Amino acid sequence: MSFQKFCRRSFALSFLILTTAATGAFGQTRPMPTPTLIINRDARTTAVAQGNNLYCAGFIQTAPIDRSFEIVGAEDERDRHIFAQGDNLYVNAGASRGLKVGDMFSVVRPRGRVEARPSRKHNLGFYVQEVGMVEVVNVKQGVSVVRVKTSCDNLLLGDLLQTVPQRTSPVFDANRPALDLFGEPSGKATGRIILARDGAELLGREQIVYVDLGAEDNVQVGDHLTIYRTLGRGNIFSREEHEAVEARNQNYESRTYRGGRYSNQAARKSGGVAEGTVVSSEEAKSRRPRRLREIVGEMVILNVKEKTATAVITRTATEIHTGDRVEIQ
Repeated sequence: MSFQKFCRRSFALSFLILTTAATGAFGQTRPMPTPTLIINRDARTTAVAQGNNLYCAGFIQTAPIDRSFEIVGAEDERDRHIFAQGDNLYVNAGASRGLKVGDMFSVVRPRGRVEARPSRKHNLGFYVQEVGMVEVVNVKQGVSVVRVKTSCDNLLLGDLLQTVPQRTSPVFDANRPALDLFGEPSGKATGRIILARDGAELLGREQIVYVDLGAEDNVQVGDHLTIYRTLGRGNIFSREEHEAVEARNQNYESRTYRGGRYSNQAARKSGGVAEGTVVSSEEAKSRRPRRLREIVGEMVILNVKEKTATAVITRTATEIHTGDRVEIQ
């Protein structure tokens, strides 16, 4: 046997042995590893409101606001008039009034009295915008330096400092049923959306709104409110409602074959044998129950004041408008 043939046969035999061993190894049944639970999905919680929606939501109150601490200057006030995160500002209070390094304050800006025409309540109070948060970094006898930690809007000289509110966001309930678009009224207190943050009028999910239901109506943080409007009412754009076709009774039939002096686009004729006038949409609506409503969304209460509450929209079926009605579930 030649050397070349010997090498070829030896290589083929070695390949056959290795292939047989690999096949046997893959053919064996190995036990499946037991999976390890890293995140328990059932135990996870999601806050309804976070960040700016929790601490910069703003509110409407009737009680006078504390004006003790005011922003009266800034490190670079010669160059600009608006300030944001990271800027150093001066406050008109120091060690003589108890301020110390590390103190945190919420920055607010009273904007003016709220006039809500849709509301049944009077003297709802004044709107207070929450614009950020500051930390005291340097204290002197009659003045302190604060650094802007977070800013939800531009900070201005004249803004007021308040004690940081203790707020806890309601938790989203993953087992909550879907929004019932045809749900019956609960019979509980009802009110209106009287204002939205930043003056918005067309609203959607996660937007902040203010309603004329407050502590006097037994509203509490975490309450769910249904947002609705009277069926056929509440469109933000005013327009005239016209029927598809005018209520004529001639000039619609075929010139050759005739058949009937009516339009296929017109509503029905009144009377048992269609001998009366055309029934308009408004006339048909007049014969339905008055409590029919269109459910457009849902909100959760974040903060409660005397006559009003701050809420965040959590569900929408269509666009929501300021002026829409709300009802405690």
